[in-house]
Amino acid sequence: MDTMTENDYLIAWGLYAFAALGCLLVWMRMTRWMWRWLRQPLRLVMVVLLFSPTIIDPVKEKFAPAIAITALDLLFKVGNNAWRAISDLFMYGMIALGIYLIFVFIRFPIERAANARKEQAAAARAADPDDDQPFGGAGDDRYGRPPVPSSPQRSRVEPRL
Repeated sequence: MDTMTENDYLIAWGLYAFAALGCLLVWMRMTRWMWRWLRQPLRLVMVVLLFSPTIIDPVKEKFAPAIAITALDLLFKVGNNAWRAISDLFMYGMIALGIYLIFVFIRFPIERAANARKEQAAAARAADPDDDQPFGGAGDDRYGRPPVPSSPQRSRVEPRL
């Protein structure tokens, strides 16, 4: 009577997924301050560690978290699933790293082009500072410019809304 029913199995996986998601959110909070090229691979490693399953019963097709199986087998020296779990962790890690590198190689030229466009726009703004006024100089201080002292526009009275 010590076997898990299908419902118990799904409840256990649901609880583990909820706890692993919480751990992942804490890890993302802890790595928030890091340089992006270090932060993202560390987060990827944590995702692989937390969410990689390994098979524990091939007959019933039962899976368990690979990190938990590895820890339990190494700590208590029970079962022989540690090497299978470690190989599954390594396999999922290599797959995730490959997908991440493809993502980086696609993202890198796009970011370089966007940064070049930003630099060109900043250089154009710096070269012509008066070009940012779409309707010309109004000479009124409400637009952030100093008023022109001898302007005929200063005699105009506008109602307040």
